[in-house]
Amino acid sequence: MSNHKTSLTKKRAINIVQNPIILFEDNHLLIVSKPSSMLVQGDITGDPTLKDWAEQDVAKRFNKPGKAFIGLPHRLDRPSSGIVVLAKTSKALTRISGAFADRSIKKVYWAVVEGIPLNKDGRLIHSLWKDGVKKKSFVSSKKEAKEAILSYNLLSSGDRYSLLEINLETGRYHQIRCQLNAIGHPIKGDLKYGAKRPNPNGAIHLHAQCIEFKHPVKDEMIKIIAPTPQETLWIELNKKIKS
Repeated sequence: MSNHKTSLTKKRAINIVQNPIILFEDNHLLIVSKPSSMLVQGDITGDPTLKDWAEQDVAKRFNKPGKAFIGLPHRLDRPSSGIVVLAKTSKALTRISGAFADRSIKKVYWAVVEGIPLNKDGRLIHSLWKDGVKKKSFVSSKKEAKEAILSYNLLSSGDRYSLLEINLETGRYHQIRCQLNAIGHPIKGDLKYGAKRPNPNGAIHLHAQCIEFKHPVKDEMIKIIAPTPQETLWIELNKKIKS
């Protein structure tokens, strides 16, 4: 009995520490900054998810019985942090899912990578193949491989790490992680894609920093920016960005 109580206490403490930050909300959308290590939706671990949190949080704040409706039009890798768009109505979910599918939504990512790229900016084109068993993408010449394109810009650098801004032209599985590793600059902490060592909390230094799109119901554009995590290296490299 005592062990069960201890387990519950630990789980509550984790939920409090990992609560997302609400960046925007109206009747149709809830846009948050997800902390690294938090799942967006459930998996075999059974760990608490962003969807669980949002269903409970919205229901509580708006006095809704049971769980509130929360739809997931897109995903963000568990070890990554940053912007996730959630739908609060089925109408918004259908429309925003379509916008993600046709790539009319502009997303910008920031990544801290090992080393300093020789070129301050560049456009990377690779053919990526997803291994469904290993849940990993590889640069490959297989006929099933799909073209992956991104562009990057060097924002700042230190002795061992650099801060890159990344714009995606395609949306392949683990695309940023795989392509940056392919040019010899894996994301800090990303052991799955070539990093030398892990981060203490299992996170990787990949952050969904900005999103811009047309509101799925209203005739207006939305642009949301998520501050980077309050962690030493993020803070140091942010300070070095030239205004």
